[in-house]
Amino acid sequence: MSRIYWDTMLFIYWLENNPRYAGRVQQIRNNMKKREDQLCTSAFTVGETLVGFRKRQDLKTASHVRSFFLEGPIEIIPYTGDLADSYAEIRARLKVSSADAIHLACAAKAGTDLFLTNDNDLIGQVVPGIQFIAGLDTNII
Repeated sequence: MSRIYWDTMLFIYWLENNPRYAGRVQQIRNNMKKREDQLCTSAFTVGETLVGFRKRQDLKTASHVRSFFLEGPIEIIPYTGDLADSYAEIRARLKVSSADAIHLACAAKAGTDLFLTNDNDLIGQVVPGIQFIAGLDTNII
């Protein structure tokens, strides 16, 4: 069993049934279930995922998506004040966006085996507390 952190875009692709990526994300999730991997992400992801539904005033779906995150099998890692130093170090060293630094700090705190993203700038980066950072095309899973 591995702890696998999904970046926000994977959830958006999956929940909004993105024609290009949803199938691959579903395949990864199916493989994770077979292997009994733990899916985790940050509380920040929940908010980021809800933005599109809120913009479209689709409050019913937003409510279902929020429940999916908070009542389902996904481990939600909080972004708390104790992560501020890790966030700052990651942002300064890797020169990544604020959002990416929050995700990486949360994943590192959780001791993640694999951080999955579709952000080419993050793939292959080295962050203590995260074993591997890989993209959707990875064959690890």
